Amino acid sequence: MENRSSAPVMSLGDWIITMIVLAIPLVNIIMLFVWGFSSSTNPNKANFCKAYLIFFLIAIVLFFVMGGAAIMSVMSGAGTPATM
Repeated sequence: MENRSSAPVMSLGDWIITMIVLAIPLVNIIMLFVWGFSSSTNPNKANFCKAYLIFFLIAIVLFFVMGGAAIMSVMSGAGTPATM
């Protein structure tokens, strides 16, 4: 038989407070790491924070890739004269 420990269910109020804290710039990044990798955090919140960090990292990578593509597109057309 599998030994599974169950974590306490987070209440609606806990989730609302979590979302409010995550809406504050810079504080949200710090708290994602604190909650995501702390051993005393509810496992449900820890998993949520880890997933949020992964999506945040993907968004940052896509931002730079798309931004680089846009800059390269503009720069490639900058050296050609306009034809009328």
